[in-house]
Amino acid sequence: MLDRYRRHGDLAARERLVQSMLPLVHSIVARYRHPRYEEDLFQAAALGLSKAIDRFDPARGVELRSYAIPTMHGEVRRWLRDNAWSVHMPRPLQERVLAVTGATERLTSDTGRPPTAQQVAEALAMDLEEVLEALLAGRAYGAASLHAPLDDESGTATLSDVVGDHDPRLERAEEIAMLGRARGLLSEQELEVMRLRFVEDLTQSEIAGRVGCSQMQVSRILRRSLDLLAASVQHPPRPPVHEAVPLRRPARSASRPRARTGAG
Repeated sequence: MLDRYRRHGDLAARERLVQSMLPLVHSIVARYRHPRYEEDLFQAAALGLSKAIDRFDPARGVELRSYAIPTMHGEVRRWLRDNAWSVHMPRPLQERVLAVTGATERLTSDTGRPPTAQQVAEALAMDLEEVLEALLAGRAYGAASLHAPLDDESGTATLSDVVGDHDPRLERAEEIAMLGRARGLLSEQELEVMRLRFVEDLTQSEIAGRVGCSQMQVSRILRRSLDLLAASVQHPPRPPVHEAVPLRRPARSASRPRARTGAG
């Protein structure tokens, strides 16, 4: 069929040749294990087969099957690189991920257990860091939907229910904790003045009317309170160090000498 197509341009012979090699196309696609993209990968592998038939030269002494397999692999990998990644990755990193994945599957099949990263690196003649980077990048190949159901008892929870969100209050958590520790430095009157000034946003005159003192006294209270808080934040008090007290041995009680008894 190949000879008739090459010599006479018989398209019917070419079509029969393609149909006869479709099982090889299916076997190439099955190696990548992507049910979601199975039809697209089949089309890519079939395109590779078509290119291999058109470019094949029997004078090279290579069988069409041996020549077509690398071409089909190349088309499948090119499609995956351009269409299947959820997060864009540089092309060299994508190809390294595919190489590491293939080596991992081969080593697992040969040894009966998953290989270590070092074993994959030795099989591919790569640095260990390159293999680890490829394994990490492989996680970006597919993305889970936020509406995907979780495997829980209720069956109604989704991934979005457990994913955290940005909470601006977390940025102030440390400051609030520090102020909470410093709060014990202020008297009840100072705490009230601070609350009226910075929570209720009253003026010093209004605060003076609330607490029953002059505006000057309010100003002094605010200045003194702020200085105390600033000093406690910049130089927090250290916990007291208790010196170890040496233990004394209990005094031995004096014992009377025993009277000797002799044979009389």
